[in-house]
Amino acid sequence: MRLFVSEGAPGTLPVLAAAGRAQGRVELLISTVGPEECVVPFLTRPKVPVLQLDSGNYLFSTSAICRYFFLLSGWEQDDLTNQWLEWEATELQPALSAALYYLVVQGKKGEDVLGPVRRALTHIDHSLSRRSCPFLAGETESLADIVLWGALYPLLQDPVYLPGFDTLFIPMPTEELGALNSWFQTLSSQEPCQRAAETVLKQQGVLALRPYLQKQPQPSSFEGRAVSNEPEEEELAALSEEEIALAVAAWEKGLGSLPPLQPQQSPVLPVAGERNVLITSALPYVNNVPHLGNIIGCVLSADVFARYSRLRQWNTLYLCGTDEYGTATETKAMEEGLTPQEICDKYHAIHADIYRWFNISFDIFGRTTTPQQTKITQDIFQRLLARGFVLQDTVEQLRCERCARFLADRFVEGVCPFCGFEEARGDQCDKCGKLINATELKFREGSTPGPAIPIPAVLPWVTPSLNFPSQKPQCKICRSCPVVKSSRHLFLDLPKLEKRLEEWLEKTLPGSDWTPNARFIIRSWLRDGLKPRCITRDLKWGTPVPLEGFEDKVFYVWFDATIGYVSITANYTDQWERWWKNPDQVDLYQFMAKDNVPFHGLVFPCSVLGAEDNYTLVKNLIATEYLNYEDGKFSKSRGVGVFGDMAQDTGIPADIWRFYLLYIRPEGQDSAFSWTDMLLKNNSELLNNLGNFINRAGMFVSKFFGGFVPEMVLTSDDRRLLAHITLELQHYHQLLEKVRIRDALRSILTISRHGNQYIQVNEPWKRIKGSEADRQRAGTVTGLAVNIAALLSVMLQPYMPTVSTTIQAQLQLPPPTCSILPTNFLCILPAGHQIGTVSPLFQKLENDQIESLRQRFSGGQLEESLALKAKAGPKPAAAGTMTTAGPEQIQVLMDEVTKQGNIVRELKAQKADKNQVAAEVAKLLDLKKQLALAEGKPLETPKGKKKK
Repeated sequence: MRLFVSEGAPGTLPVLAAAGRAQGRVELLISTVGPEECVVPFLTRPKVPVLQLDSGNYLFSTSAICRYFFLLSGWEQDDLTNQWLEWEATELQPALSAALYYLVVQGKKGEDVLGPVRRALTHIDHSLSRRSCPFLAGETESLADIVLWGALYPLLQDPVYLPGFDTLFIPMPTEELGALNSWFQTLSSQEPCQRAAETVLKQQGVLALRPYLQKQPQPSSFEGRAVSNEPEEEELAALSEEEIALAVAAWEKGLGSLPPLQPQQSPVLPVAGERNVLITSALPYVNNVPHLGNIIGCVLSADVFARYSRLRQWNTLYLCGTDEYGTATETKAMEEGLTPQEICDKYHAIHADIYRWFNISFDIFGRTTTPQQTKITQDIFQRLLARGFVLQDTVEQLRCERCARFLADRFVEGVCPFCGFEEARGDQCDKCGKLINATELKFREGSTPGPAIPIPAVLPWVTPSLNFPSQKPQCKICRSCPVVKSSRHLFLDLPKLEKRLEEWLEKTLPGSDWTPNARFIIRSWLRDGLKPRCITRDLKWGTPVPLEGFEDKVFYVWFDATIGYVSITANYTDQWERWWKNPDQVDLYQFMAKDNVPFHGLVFPCSVLGAEDNYTLVKNLIATEYLNYEDGKFSKSRGVGVFGDMAQDTGIPADIWRFYLLYIRPEGQDSAFSWTDMLLKNNSELLNNLGNFINRAGMFVSKFFGGFVPEMVLTSDDRRLLAHITLELQHYHQLLEKVRIRDALRSILTISRHGNQYIQVNEPWKRIKGSEADRQRAGTVTGLAVNIAALLSVMLQPYMPTVSTTIQAQLQLPPPTCSILPTNFLCILPAGHQIGTVSPLFQKLENDQIESLRQRFSGGQLEESLALKAKAGPKPAAAGTMTTAGPEQIQVLMDEVTKQGNIVRELKAQKADKNQVAAEVAKLLDLKKQLALAEGKPLETPKGKKKK
């Protein structure tokens, strides 16, 4: 029996889950085929999954294949199950196909995705609730459950589309779709379903379906449905009289109900009996300039939560710093002809300037190259050693004979043994994310020589070799082929610490706010079993190993980099142990991209659990997916994408960058920065929605009431609006307490839309010219609107701090209200309050402005930069002159020249149109020119006709 599946085909999920139940009862061979391969000879269109039976017959509908596996396991059919299967095929699948197509292929979000399936989800939820059974057909799981679960899983595994399913296999109580949530969680936690999900989605979430869905036609059932990025008019939820009464009571208390403002501490320290929040963002490598993805993945996300925590008056310490030790620093030092310390000093300042421009509110932005780092790291190591958690072993390691040194991981590049990526580093593959050992890298047949890194005189142990033949794997210093030799190293005995880690996770995860991807990654590591992990490296730039026989080694950067959080705090205050050795009173939130999860959720906890020194461990691990740039990845060497030091040169204010990055924050899946979308969000959400409302509310006070907030006489409609604003404010709090940063931003925009609709319906500009009652009504609407604007200014503070301050200055908010965000909507600008001068908050982004920026950051700035270097620098003459661009830039350009040359040859062989050939030849000549500039060579005079 043979099962044919295709990568990314949604129907594979329920089929594999059903096959898991028939395991041992049938011999099954699984074959992967392309989405366009016709497996069933008598079908006119390709179809997967397909089950070829031993008789030679085929089953090619998902439900039929699942039914077959269930029958093999002894399941008996029933009418209710058959009814559910019919409903799934006729009602659910068309709607679900449209939703997945909109989400994965068209990149739509939110209601555009949820809209087609909302009715179907409600039907399932009501059916489960009405029958009071855990499963669709009764008390036990049936075929219907597996088929519907498999159909829904790609969509509902993202908590955005199933409210309450916020954590991996840990349900959150929720009233909305509660029965569906419980049913989905129960099935998702079962072993066959877990294995099926991991096999099909491969830790990529719904994006794993993209290659398959892109080859499918747009679902016909929903082709006529208009899909728009613009928000639809909000439907106000029904309110109880009690909710309205509570909202009005809170409003009337006004400023008197605000808690007293806590004095600011310096240094910030935990206080017994109060909420103490310690926040870290992943330490950026000091050897590069952060791009927008780095900024949103770590520092900006953490900054939003830190600012929110301060608005709640929690004792909040937010720290970060540059990760300065390790191979990456040595490599960069070689490239730039500087010492490692000089590189650290240079790039630490660059990072600090970038984060300052983005208005990141660190309490301290430190470094890991400090005496405190050495002291604390060595102490933790010695405690681990004394307790038997450190092993010694001889390992096979790559050594470069030409450089006369063992090569640390990042000094080696080769072919990934797992996915075949040809530029994998010796510690981790950037494509598949797997951790690897340098000796596992494969050789690539027929690899072409690549440029060597220029070797400066400040690194005397290296013999320069600019033209040594290269293979894969390669020494990144001289591009020669390293040999395998033995080296003695120290290992952290993770298997011995595994039980402690699991006990800690069992205590920590329930009720915590670990993101689903973080839970999944740690669970995957534990499922495979932990292995001893090397914690030393043959380097000179790092924390010394305090053990006889290992004096020539340093600690592996991912053993001591996470200890950097502790040492940075120790440099901030000598009372650092009150934060880091106080697990009962401190809530530790750590922000990072998903590739850092193993080190923060596993390596560091194991290290300090083994040290047995009462260290504070992460309570809430917040990991983002990846942010891509337009249709590809950020690349400094190719000049693609916006990097932190470039954003301030675009003329777009920092708060606009903050807003858009947070709006597209990759919470449940990878997302992409888009110039077009940035223009749309700025012009629609900021200019036309938020800015328009706040400006109108303030201008009405200035124009109609002389700058003083008018008297407010609330009607029943006004009281309902108070209750709606209060509920949305409370929803904002709930989301940010769960670190749902992107969704909480939507609450701000929802409130401003409510405000715009309120003004539009009541038309105060007309009423002010009418009767006394009309003028009074205009005053009420204006007073209520300007109070909503005041509330929004505080809610905006974590997201757009400069805009927040500007609004507060325009409205002249009382000082306490700027620093405290209450849980209820209060009247903080009472009648008679005088506001300041009101002016527009946002500027429109124009198409030509954005198109210019798109071109500039699509690789154009690389050519610009190289041309400037060539113009400013001395004329290149002798061979062997130092190159004017880095080796990565040169290699990229060489690859582009080769690729473009092949295009030209193919066109000429096909005798293509001369104009088309000429255009491609022009591109080739331009690339060759860029390459010559990058290599520091004189530009050749083009051959051909001379000028007359």
